[in-house]
Amino acid sequence: MEPLTIEGSWVHTPAVHGDDRGTFVEWFQATTFAATVGHSLRLAQANLSVSRRGVVRGIHFQDVPPGQAKYVTCPRGAVLDVVIDIRVGSPTFGAWEGVRLDAENRRAIYIAEGLGHAFAALTDDATVTYLCSEPYDGAREHGVHPLDPAIGIAWPDDIEPVLSEKDATAPTLADARQAGLLPTYDACRAYLDVLR
Repeated sequence: MEPLTIEGSWVHTPAVHGDDRGTFVEWFQATTFAATVGHSLRLAQANLSVSRRGVVRGIHFQDVPPGQAKYVTCPRGAVLDVVIDIRVGSPTFGAWEGVRLDAENRRAIYIAEGLGHAFAALTDDATVTYLCSEPYDGAREHGVHPLDPAIGIAWPDDIEPVLSEKDATAPTLADARQAGLLPTYDACRAYLDVLR
C-alpha cells in the first residue's frame, strides 16, 4: 500500500495473476493493511453499488468518533474514486486526490475515518464494492456537494454529472464547516490513536 497525499489515505495496487482461465487478485490482506495503516480494519459492513456512466456519488462522511473508514475497489467497469480532506484544522483541509479504480488495474483505495469520499462512474455498470469499519448510520451521515467549486474536484470533462437529490442539495464545504458538520483533524487523530 502506498500513501496518497492526504494523510489517512492509501492506494493498493495488487498483483494480478492471470492465465487462460482468467485472473486472481488479493485485493485485501489484513496483515499488509495493519502493517501499513497501524491498526486492523474492523469490518462492520460491506457495500456494493452499480452506477451508470456519469453518476457521481458523494461527498459522504460520518461523525467522528467513530466515523466510517472505507476500503474501496471497482471489480467491474471504471470509476474515478476521490478522497477529500474535510477535517477542520488539517494541513491539507479542502484538498482532494483522485485515483482511477477499474477492472484492469484492480486497485483499491483506503479512506480513513473523517475523510470525505466520492466517486464518478466512468463506464456503464461501474461496480464499486467497499468494506466499511462501521455500519451506515443515517443520523451520523453527512455530505458535501461534490461539485463545490471551492473544492474543485476535476471530474472528467467527458461526463455529465448525475447526482442523487441528497447529493445535489448537500451544503458546500464552507457551509458544512459553518454548520459544525465537519470533523476536526484533532478528533480524527485522537480516534486513530485509540484504534492503534
